[in-house]
Amino acid sequence: MAKKSANVCVVKHWQDAPKLDESTLNDDLMRHFYYTLGRDKVGESQLYLYHALALTIRDRLVARCRATNQYLKEKKTRKAAYLSLEFLMGRALGNAVLNLDLQQGTQQALEQYCTELERVGEAEHDAGLGNGGLGRLAACFLDSCASLALPVVGYGIRYEYGMFNQMIEHGHQVEQPDNWLREGHPWELSAPEQAQRVKFFGHVETFRDRNGREHRQWIDTQDVLAVPYDVPIPGYQNGVVNTLRLWKSEATDEFDLSEFNAGSYSEAVARKNLAEQITMVLYPNDTSENGKELRLRQQYFLSSASLQDVLIQWVEQYGANFSDFAQYHVFQLNDTHPSIAVAELMRLFVDVYEMDWGDAWQITTKTMAYTNHTLLPEALEKWSVPLFQKLLPRLLEIIYEINARFLAQVALHWPGDVNKQRELSLIEEGAVPQIRMAYLAIVGSYSINGVAALHTELLKSGLFKTFYELWPEKFNNKTNGVTPRRWLAHCNPKLSALISTKIGTQWVADFSQIEKLRRYYDDPEFHKQWQEVKRANKQHLCAMVKQRCGVDFDENMMFDVQVKRIHEYKRQLLNVLHVIHLYDRILKGDVEGMAPRCVLIGGKAAPGYYMAKKIIKLINNVADVINSDEKAKPYLRVAFFPNYNVTAMEAICPATDLSEQISTAGKEASGTGNMKFMMNGAITIGTLDGANIEIRDNVGADNFFLFGAHAEQTEAIRSHYNPEHLITQDPNLKAVMNLLQSGHFNLLEPNIFDDIISAIKSPSDQWLVAHDFASYVEAQQKASDTYLDSSTWTRISILNTAASGSFSSDRTIQQYCDEIWRLAPMQ
Repeated sequence: MAKKSANVCVVKHWQDAPKLDESTLNDDLMRHFYYTLGRDKVGESQLYLYHALALTIRDRLVARCRATNQYLKEKKTRKAAYLSLEFLMGRALGNAVLNLDLQQGTQQALEQYCTELERVGEAEHDAGLGNGGLGRLAACFLDSCASLALPVVGYGIRYEYGMFNQMIEHGHQVEQPDNWLREGHPWELSAPEQAQRVKFFGHVETFRDRNGREHRQWIDTQDVLAVPYDVPIPGYQNGVVNTLRLWKSEATDEFDLSEFNAGSYSEAVARKNLAEQITMVLYPNDTSENGKELRLRQQYFLSSASLQDVLIQWVEQYGANFSDFAQYHVFQLNDTHPSIAVAELMRLFVDVYEMDWGDAWQITTKTMAYTNHTLLPEALEKWSVPLFQKLLPRLLEIIYEINARFLAQVALHWPGDVNKQRELSLIEEGAVPQIRMAYLAIVGSYSINGVAALHTELLKSGLFKTFYELWPEKFNNKTNGVTPRRWLAHCNPKLSALISTKIGTQWVADFSQIEKLRRYYDDPEFHKQWQEVKRANKQHLCAMVKQRCGVDFDENMMFDVQVKRIHEYKRQLLNVLHVIHLYDRILKGDVEGMAPRCVLIGGKAAPGYYMAKKIIKLINNVADVINSDEKAKPYLRVAFFPNYNVTAMEAICPATDLSEQISTAGKEASGTGNMKFMMNGAITIGTLDGANIEIRDNVGADNFFLFGAHAEQTEAIRSHYNPEHLITQDPNLKAVMNLLQSGHFNLLEPNIFDDIISAIKSPSDQWLVAHDFASYVEAQQKASDTYLDSSTWTRISILNTAASGSFSSDRTIQQYCDEIWRLAPMQ
């Protein structure tokens, strides 16, 4: 089986390794528990048993991952690298067991320890690798790439600390460190021998070689090591296991020892700390210059390490001839964060591999593809030229060169139009010139896509209008999706089992088959079973809400849920105003036709986002008042769910009746929470924004509670917006504002909500909260009326699940594959 050479024993072929299947699960679990971890009893904590089980499952993943990588080495095939600063993976154990089809064997193996998979899985921490929707989308995409057998590797950062753990103290958000790695991460495999060197600081010098060719040399740099940690990503029961490669920053050996020996201990330690800070914390607060510098360091660190990794693998296999590199590689940039990859790939080609600029640019622009995730201009990252000059001097030179050549194209397209050149320039003029990173991504990419039909149209007609006029062929839409494996099959096993009794199990791999469920939407017996599943899921969530929030939810009430990042454009404030409206009705005895409801709101506010944190405080104060009022108890209960994350969502979305997707039209790029709720039978109340439009189109207008101004109406509304007049004219809104302004929800904290009240009443409120309030109340009443008719509600719920087939990330990734990446599945 093996051969010996120089005292080293190597396995000839990966196929010669011991087979790992369900029959050996029990022995492997015992071996890892007793010998790898050195334990002899489980005790109250499931931590060591979780680690032993994770290692047992990982063994099987590694075997399949090796086979996948071997296939890619042996067959020269086109591959994609997905670059993202976030991958919000959640827990890995349950998903891996599902995708490897090991549920039965795992349960049997755990019986000897008197426990079950769900309980053991609770010992796993959510991987702190993302903030919200962007990172969760990236995680879904990796699942779909593996499930579709596509050769795609994810590249991200191995943050030691996640965003933060959110505590609620006296109604305020308090941030605690999210040290998610403190008990280890058994799913990862480090590969220090494949570490890459990333440069920072220093300066650039010019020299000429013996042929008179000019070269630029970036020298006197402070280098950092990027050490890879690989996490296996299993496809759904197809034998394919792809890789998520996460980079950890470490100090190089040489710069500590020389300074330490010279007596400069503090400088040596400071440089080591500076290197390791890069991957210490997810998304540092960039309100300070130091914070901005660290964030730029993260973005360059990710991009440089990942591109070097791909190029080195190419050179090892095919040599330093890149003439056909673009035929076999594509880099997908997940938002503007990794857009510096355009300039970095040029640096590597021109400086390291000594290619001509023209050849390098041709390859770069045939391999880069850019996904935009925002319609908010302030969210398009810009970096100051002085910061770039200090941190990345060679990259600044390359960006200026790209810009000069690009503006020459603009001048040819619009001769003599200096304004067009100023508008499209990668460098924004001003007291401190800024580099427009989204523009760099557009100029350097062959594909620019939005993530919902409306979003893409608004990019073409608004945010990137002139670029679209220049390169209409580059722009395309790829509506987001979510993986049905995690967001239905795994998180809602009762509903999954019920669905499978009616339409078989193939829907898990081919989610378009969920449409077959339509034939049962009017079946009374199926209605009863559907309702029983929902009730069980609501009971489970009730227990969680009681434990985490101290609030008693009643499974007989409508569960009205809004969970997502706290942001003004997502309008949690509008939701709270409606809650106050319901409370005002209860106080007045106006409860006829009011469906009793439990309102659950959850999400984190960025640490530096003042108004978002004020909204969290308002939600908690309103909840305290309502929950302590006996008159409200039969009709209304409110809770703010702290530290909302992927694992929480896995319990929340199966139990939800009404899905709140209420952003101001034209502000949400897509949304993916709306899709998760829809898959699990929740009915959407929402605006015509992002993917809501396509959800409504798929399920039918009668099965969606629509309200609010449309995107094309909002600018006209803002031009003459007068919320004070709206408040005066609407008795419901006036009553709500009276309760707010009277201090009813902050009797012991005078004036604490004045900024929120002022924002609602401000003519410059771009979120149009007061404008959409009346329409929202009307749609909420329609939802209430419908819920009171359980047969109608259940019918619409079933139709939502049946209509969710096109919101699978498998469909999204197949479109990326067919229209952007052009990959062939692994056979």
